[in-house]
Amino acid sequence: MNHSDQRKKQVNTTRRNFLKTASVLSGAALLGAPAIVRAKEYRLYTRDPGGPFSEAFSKAFYEPFKKATGITVIGQASESEPSGMVKAMVESKNYRWDMAHLSNSTHLSLVELGYLEPVAPASGPGPALSKIPENMRGEFIAGVDIYATVIGYREDSVRKAPTSWKDFFDLSDYPGLRGLRRNPYDTLEEALLADGVKPADLYPLDVERAFKKLDSLKKEVGAWWENGAQSSQFLRTGEVDMLPLWNGRAQVAIDDGAPAKLVWNEALWTYEGFTILKGGPNVDMCREFIEFCSQPEQQAIFTETLAYGPTAPGAFNFISPERAALLPNNPTYFPHMIRIDSEYWGKNKNAITEQFNNWLLS
Repeated sequence: MNHSDQRKKQVNTTRRNFLKTASVLSGAALLGAPAIVRAKEYRLYTRDPGGPFSEAFSKAFYEPFKKATGITVIGQASESEPSGMVKAMVESKNYRWDMAHLSNSTHLSLVELGYLEPVAPASGPGPALSKIPENMRGEFIAGVDIYATVIGYREDSVRKAPTSWKDFFDLSDYPGLRGLRRNPYDTLEEALLADGVKPADLYPLDVERAFKKLDSLKKEVGAWWENGAQSSQFLRTGEVDMLPLWNGRAQVAIDDGAPAKLVWNEALWTYEGFTILKGGPNVDMCREFIEFCSQPEQQAIFTETLAYGPTAPGAFNFISPERAALLPNNPTYFPHMIRIDSEYWGKNKNAITEQFNNWLLS
């Protein structure tokens, strides 16, 4: 019997009792009541992006949830955008994860294939999840954090501060070595904005125009990053003078002493959240965990470690003004940012990625 079958057998033998107590337990957890003692130890496994996410989510979600419910939540780091791993688990019924923290676009591509469970029960979302704005959650995803792709630049080598993607692509007035993400996501939007496309006219993307603009920068790209840790390292060490990167990863470099600043104007934002793998053994407990994570008090905690914004509107009531100033959905920045069309990427990601990879080799 494999690991997945053992876990299924354990949960199925107690599922009837669990379902009887789940609604009561959720209420107790949300009200801060003492943890209900369970006859057996329950465990949930969730994919998270690792690095600062693991620490932040442990403080905000995993440890408090165990204290409130007795359920142990184990975060497991993986590659970025792990849609292939989710597909393999669902198709084989061999679940290493019960849940996965995913970007909105990756979740949409998995919804198209029918590989995710609804995040709320048939009776509807609980009181915490229902307060998350509808543009930050969906039937198959509960938005948890908001992140933005910003321009990060070194003050010690960039003489004139950039203010837009047009400046980032302007090698004459803003000389210096550039970094870029080895991925079309965000990158094509940056090129089109630099080429004069208005935010309202970005989608559907003019892919050929974007590649033509990228051609003008390609030879000046000194480093390509594939994950957040790499981008943070490039900014920290000064391997490049300027690059687009996720604001939370940029903040890590700044906190480590890098003489760097961020450009919030025209930053590209979207959200990430928890999803439940289709047919997994612990769907009801996953929903209980998601409701817990949707509470503003809990989301405020992760912002202390991770400089991403909460999706629960009330979370800012529990965040200091100093920390709020570093978060992308702070009202100072948000009106000047551009939302990524995740539905567009969910449908076109594979085809555009193939074009992008061919462009890199050309």
